Amino acid sequence: MVSSQAVSLALTVSEPRVMLSEPHYIDPTYRISKLAAANRKPVVVTPNDTLQKVVTLMLTYDFSQLPVMTSERDVKGMASWTSVGIRLGMGKHGDTTQDFMDPYYPELNADASLFQAIPIIVQHQYVLIRGSDRRITGIVTASDLSVQFQQLAEPFILLGEIENHIRRMLGGKFSPAELADTQDAAATKRTVAGVADLTFGEYVRLLQNPERWEQLGLSLDRLTFCTQLDRVREIRNDVMHFDPAGIPTEDLHHLRDFTRFLQRLQSIGVS
Repeated sequence: MVSSQAVSLALTVSEPRVMLSEPHYIDPTYRISKLAAANRKPVVVTPNDTLQKVVTLMLTYDFSQLPVMTSERDVKGMASWTSVGIRLGMGKHGDTTQDFMDPYYPELNADASLFQAIPIIVQHQYVLIRGSDRRITGIVTASDLSVQFQQLAEPFILLGEIENHIRRMLGGKFSPAELADTQDAAATKRTVAGVADLTFGEYVRLLQNPERWEQLGLSLDRLTFCTQLDRVREIRNDVMHFDPAGIPTEDLHHLRDFTRFLQRLQSIGVS
């Protein structure tokens, strides 16, 4: 006779396991390969090219350095204004690139973190990027890094300035009770003692109220202002999702335009 415990165990063992599929997530690491410069085939010279060719190419493209290569994978060094200038200044003579190049150079794999690249680029002003197939896929310079960080940081900076302008406009114009009336229904337990305690959506809700708008004393169209501010709120929500691709260009333009608008109001003393 089989015990009920054994039957239960057998049933448990024989039951099929249902595997729940995990949601697909993009790679959360901001890798150097996400930069356009890391995927742009570099302009190169060979060790036997003339110094005149090196100078001509760097002047033509406004480059500070050129990889010296014999194939897509084989790097012999780097020719730069610094490497050329130091050797000429020390009286070194030569006709070819190999006479004026530095044999050492920094490089990173394409899957390296952008933040791993920062100290290298700060020290050397550039880094070569090597792909999974060992080819040199690009060169990332300090200039490329500056542009990238502007693109990443600018939306956050603009949103911070916009919010500070809005707080300045609202500060001292409303009582705590009037501010608390704008709270989301699900957040009524949150204490609102001043403007800084409101969410961005609550700024919009406060100004959409005709009576509260009148308290500001601004000679502006309420509907237009609130529509523009509400779009800032929507962009802010997208920015805070930290999409590695950044925000659309038109959204960035809106943040810039609205920031300039608020700056004008402050400069003429109406906010």
